[in-house]
Formats: sequence, structure tokens, C-alpha cells
Amino acid sequence: MSKTIGLIILVPLSLAWLFGSALAQGGVNNSTKNPNQIAILHWYQANQTTSFAVGRAPTSMAFDGANIWVVNSAANNVSKLRASDGAVLGTFAVPSSPEGVAFDGANIWVTGSGAGNPNVHDSSVSKLRASDGALLGTFDPDPVFPGASLPVAIAFDGANVWVVNSASNSVSKIRASDGSLQGTFGKHQLFNPVAAAFDGANIWVTNLGPTNVVKLRDSDGAIVGSFNVGARASGIAFDGANIWVTDPFTRNVFKLRPSDGAVLGTFAVPSPGAVAFDGANIWVGGVNTVSELRASDGVLLGTFTVGQQPAAMIFDGANLWLANVNDTLSKL
Repeated sequence: MSKTIGLIILVPLSLAWLFGSALAQGGVNNSTKNPNQIAILHWYQANQTTSFAVGRAPTSMAFDGANIWVVNSAANNVSKLRASDGAVLGTFAVPSSPEGVAFDGANIWVTGSGAGNPNVHDSSVSKLRASDGALLGTFDPDPVFPGASLPVAIAFDGANVWVVNSASNSVSKIRASDGSLQGTFGKHQLFNPVAAAFDGANIWVTNLGPTNVVKLRDSDGAIVGSFNVGARASGIAFDGANIWVTDPFTRNVFKLRPSDGAVLGTFAVPSPGAVAFDGANIWVGGVNTVSELRASDGVLLGTFTVGQQPAAMIFDGANLWLANVNDTLSKL
């Protein structure tokens, strides 16, 4: 038998053994995975072992196309990690108690809340050049409450960054090119806002207050919808078709139709918090776990153990990253 013929026989036999072994151990049942997925080790449901140390109290993340940016709230800085291998490429100082982060295609925007320090009033938004972390500017998102608006989250709409101001109960629209304030919106209708997402035409904001999801028109900031889902809306994500909102109080995840805010589904998840979309499925962080739901119908596909209480999640096109309160990142 020639070496060529031997290889042709051995490869199917090895794959058959692999699938037989997996089935015997209850690992993969009725698998639809192809050999290419097996070759790159993507036949596992999740890689639960890769972890990277970062700064103190990582709270949010952004992906710039090549690197992961992590906000280290207790360290007053942001870390830049290479997505391919988790190598730290730089750590950059920002105003105290940074919270939210977003990428605008060229620069990184970070909110500095000054929270937890009554003697510090430096609520601001910082713009860092993504290539080298150089500080390009610092801006006050709500001058009516100078240094006291408590910006906690941020979203990018393609031209502007929208800043969620928890203390002043508003969202600010800042032009990304020069940091000029385009307007402050939502006052009297936002109550302790905590997160935001962009659906291509509107900005969606979650609140800890009574009307816990508010929809603002991106063009002018006008409020075009207010919706009650659960009790305490927290995380929010857009999947290209629908809005997903987590509520840790009722331990549910809600799927909303963007056009009218109608609830298309309610799905139970243990202690839901952070949420992200990977192109096909919705991932929801729990206490020490992350749950994977099929975006089309909310079916639970799996629950996986990760670091302690993931506060944020982001998808980089290939892997899911979670920021854990034990000062680590998990990469699935």
C-alpha cells in the first residue's frame, strides 16, 4: 500500500474515531460540524481556558478591528490587547473612574465618571488615538452639569458618539471628528440611564428608572418611544434585526422589535447582565457563567463557566471576550 493510499484511509478512520469518542463521552451529539472546524478546534462549543490578566476592575471593552481595549475602572486607565494572542500593547491613563468605551473607526472614546470620589468632579469623555493611545482631547458631555453628569456608557452611530449621563439623566451627542457637542437629550424621560445601543437609525437607552427602555431618533435626539420591559433594564445589544435587553432583577432577557418596541420573546437566564451578539447568537453574562441563546428564537444553546461576574462582553469577529471582576479577561 502506498503512502498516499494509506493517508486517504487513515484520515477518515481518525475522524470516525474522534466523533465516536466524542459521542461516547456525551460531548457532541448529532454533530453538524465539518472537518475544517475540527481542524481549527472550533468543534468545541466554547474554549473555557484562555484567560488574560488586565488592570483593576475591568468594566467595559471595545474592538478596533485588531485589538481589544479594556477600561480598568479602579486603575484609571485603559489597556490595549492584541486580539490574536492577548498580548498587552499598551496601558494609557484616563480621567478617574472610567466606565464606558467605544471605537469610532480611528479613535477610542472613554467616559470618566469620577464616581466614588466626592472631592473629584471630572465627568468627561476622552478621545484617544487607537494607533498609539495618544490623548487627542477631553470633553464635558453635559455642560449644564459641569463635571458632574456621571457619564457611564457610550455608543457610536457612524459619525457621532452618544454618551449616557447617569447623574444628569440624559444622553449627549458629540461629533466624533472634533468633539463638539451636538445636543443633550432625554431629560425628564431618562432615569438613571446605564447603557446604550445603536440600531442603524435610533439610539436605545436602558434605565434603572420606571420607563426602562427609551428610543431616541439618531438624527435629532427626539424621543420616539418608551417601553417597559422587566423591572431594571441593564445591558443592551442589537443583532441586526432586534434589540436585546437584560434584566437581572427578573432574571430575563427580552427581545424587542425595533420598529415599535414590541416584545417578541422573554427568555430566562441566570442573573443576566452584559450582553453581546456574535453574528448568529446572543451571549449573556451571569454570575460566573455566560449563556448562549440563538438569536432567531432565543433557544438556550449552552451555558459556560467563565471568570467571576463578567461585567462586559464583546465579539471580535472570531472570539467572544468577557471582562471579569477578578481582573481578568476570558476569551471563548
